[in-house]
Amino acid sequence: MYRACIFDLDGTLANTLYSIANFSNTALKQCGYPEIPDEDYRKIVGDGADMQIRRMLAAVCKEPFTEREAAELKRVYSALYESDPVHLVREYPGMRETLAGLKRAGVPAAVLTNKPDAWAKAIIASLFPPDSFEFCFGQQPGLPRKPSPQGALMIAKKFRADPREILYLGDTNTDMKTGTGAGMDTAGVLWGFRDRRELEENGASYLLETPDEILPLIFSGKG
Repeated sequence: MYRACIFDLDGTLANTLYSIANFSNTALKQCGYPEIPDEDYRKIVGDGADMQIRRMLAAVCKEPFTEREAAELKRVYSALYESDPVHLVREYPGMRETLAGLKRAGVPAAVLTNKPDAWAKAIIASLFPPDSFEFCFGQQPGLPRKPSPQGALMIAKKFRADPREILYLGDTNTDMKTGTGAGMDTAGVLWGFRDRRELEENGASYLLETPDEILPLIFSGKG
């Protein structure tokens, strides 16, 4: 049995794809760029806001973009997102029940995401009961973004648990690299933004089809 678990947010706990696509395309339009199809954001998000902006510009610009253009698009996007970070966001079916089961079993959970910290906390507070997670850490000064294992290792210390006793759950190669780098087993979730091949190629210890599979894995795992 694993003693604790760490969840990614976007594409793992919550479907934020259409929220991100909405704000991103509004920002692109306001800055004079064409929009990007919603489904294309599956490959654009996951590595923090700065990388997201650069991937968006790479997708819509025929010529190389400037740092000034990237900074302006990020400014517009951030202002839009901050106005309502829970817009169009939904938790994945079964996730509330899974978190309640972890709580009943005394297995603490945390969130580690590359989404800006304030936005992450707003989403978690809007979707889940207040006692669902012991900690929620988003992108913030002094904390390297994933795939650095530093955030995961910090959470392990707060849990007073050996990293080998913690299961890390996420939906992207970044998540698999984060968990593996921290010495944790990783569960790649197939209901998120990326596909099975990406998760397998980046060392997922397990692959999960639905949130209903999380509790049995936690209770039977080798942690």
